[in-house]
Amino acid sequence: MAVNFGKIVVGIYVEIKRSDGRIHQAMVTSLNEDNESVTVEWIENGDTKGKEIDLECIFSLNPDVAPEEEISLSPVTPPPPTPSSVKVNKIPKNRRTIAPGKAEVPSRDNRVGSTRMRPGQQQQQPESALPPPAQQPAQPIQTQTQQSQQQQQNARRKSNCVKEVEKLQEKRERRRLQQQELREKRAQEVDTTIPNYEIMQMIRDFRASLDYRPLTTADLIEEHRICVCVRKRPLNKKELTSKELDVITIPSKDVVMVHEPKQKVDLTRFLENQTFRFDYAFDDSTTNEMVYRFTARPLVETIFERGMATCFAYGQTGSGKTHTMGGDFSGKNQDCSKGIYALAARDVFLMLKKPNYKKLELQVYATFFEIYSGKVFDLLNRKAKLRVLEDGKQQVQVVGLQEREVKCTEDVLKLIEVGNSCRTSGQTSANAHSSRSHAVFQIILRRKGKMHGKFSLIDLAGNERGADTSSADRQTRLEGAEINKSLLALKECIRALGRNKPHTPFRASKLTQVLRDSFIGENSRTCMIATISPGMASCENTLNTLRYANRVKELTVDPNAVAEGVRPNMNAINQLDIMDEEWELSNSPQRDDLKLLCEQNEEEVSPQLFTFHEAVSQLVEMEEQVLEYHRAVFEESIRWLEDEKVLLKMTEEVDYDVDSYSSQLEQILDQKIDILIELRDKVRSFRSALQEEEQASKQISPKRPRAL
Repeated sequence: MAVNFGKIVVGIYVEIKRSDGRIHQAMVTSLNEDNESVTVEWIENGDTKGKEIDLECIFSLNPDVAPEEEISLSPVTPPPPTPSSVKVNKIPKNRRTIAPGKAEVPSRDNRVGSTRMRPGQQQQQPESALPPPAQQPAQPIQTQTQQSQQQQQNARRKSNCVKEVEKLQEKRERRRLQQQELREKRAQEVDTTIPNYEIMQMIRDFRASLDYRPLTTADLIEEHRICVCVRKRPLNKKELTSKELDVITIPSKDVVMVHEPKQKVDLTRFLENQTFRFDYAFDDSTTNEMVYRFTARPLVETIFERGMATCFAYGQTGSGKTHTMGGDFSGKNQDCSKGIYALAARDVFLMLKKPNYKKLELQVYATFFEIYSGKVFDLLNRKAKLRVLEDGKQQVQVVGLQEREVKCTEDVLKLIEVGNSCRTSGQTSANAHSSRSHAVFQIILRRKGKMHGKFSLIDLAGNERGADTSSADRQTRLEGAEINKSLLALKECIRALGRNKPHTPFRASKLTQVLRDSFIGENSRTCMIATISPGMASCENTLNTLRYANRVKELTVDPNAVAEGVRPNMNAINQLDIMDEEWELSNSPQRDDLKLLCEQNEEEVSPQLFTFHEAVSQLVEMEEQVLEYHRAVFEESIRWLEDEKVLLKMTEEVDYDVDSYSSQLEQILDQKIDILIELRDKVRSFRSALQEEEQASKQISPKRPRAL
């Protein structure tokens, strides 16, 4: 049976409804009988678009083009005309049945088979048009056949509409059941007691679509002058107890993905998947031996070739830096034999036995010191305070640092245990025993007393400490300032090494000043191991760590960024010059390097933060001067006491020389007064520097610096 398209023909315009609720006109381009639909097209933003729409939707929006048979009759609507081939007479009784009262409405089935008349034709029919009751049995067979066909056609048309509605309802119900089953299945698979089980399910679905190719021992070890890699630690007991989510994925040997939970304006939660690429990426199942194989092991040969090698562990506290460098922890006890310190020492002694190096008669020495708040302490000499000075050849010397000769790996392990027991630690939000200092372990090769090569292994302080520069506590503020400044200076020194810059800003911090010889020369190599925590609570610190590590490496890869990286911000420089006048800062190599840091790191170091760092540097220098002068005054006071004791003993004699006594005493008192006044002036200047530091910290408090 042909589909009745009503008054719809190709080329006419009809109203359509879009999926977003908009209603607009479109042109009919084809009529589809097989699925009872029409194809329409319209122009939107210069593009021609089209779609298929069911007849029911078209008829509902365009009742003027609907087929006449589908116009439902109200009780007062006159019937349509009878077919023209039937000649009947009108009887008043039949007219009352066609237009009954409200109480006598015929059923739908009866009305379907009855003949109907359009309102405009009702008055035009003569009264003889309807047949008398006695003549109806004598109607031709052909007329009855046409009526039955018309009845079947009308019933079929109406049943098609009903069927389509029923199909839509069935599809809707089926879809609801499937969604309900899927929710129930997921609820069975996922522990709904987990606070963020929806985020966890999103992460699982995303990981299911990834192709995993992790790093293996079969992969080649590539040669890098600057190697940057990332290590992810597993969830610890505390995180597992609190049902923390793992938001870090390492799908391949050089890719790290962070699934950062976000929330839309309508409170809908979603994931923002951020991807980083490095030289190597180690997942949570990687051992220290594996990390060492790809990072520090290639650097061991460098020091035998008269080179300088440096390996850093960088990251948030509790992310595994000390575990990576020092060794595995079993409770509070650390197995130092499985850390990079010991593994590097083991390979150094193995290399010494090779024929081409054995003839050099090299001796191995080790030093272990920490840098805390801009001060250097010897961890192998009862934490004695050391001074860092430059000699006439511009070589940095750590005055008083003890070098211990080591003959085997066991000697190195003993030194590491002694140093780790003395290292400064404190409590942060990330770790109850946070490393507040940079620990530097150095393996030095000497030939006939002269340095042949040096391998520096550094366990850096937690990078979240760099955000504490606006703390109310001065000690925490100074710690954060020194860590922040040293990490910035370290980044710039590594970048200068990778780009062969003529100047390296090593004077900007004590850390880079001590490691100056590791950043200069053609035969210097560096490796950075960025350690990250997998928990969702550490997501922000993890992203900061990855951005820092990524910025260290990206400028060595992209040569076009060389010119852009050193372009100064003239506005920032002008502000710095103004602050120079306000704070009366004197020019010095340290300040020049700090200023260079400010120009090259405008995002991390604002002019106010630069002023704060400068005030802290001056404070540290003045503190050392005051302490040295106070120590000198104390030693001089002991000499004065001896002289005064001699004078007092002289007065015990009966005929002592009064003039000599009074003149000597006056001379001692004059010396005391001069030296004590000078000490008092230095202390007053130091207290003034403390106030300046506090004032500078208040200037940066409205805009909290971003943690590195």
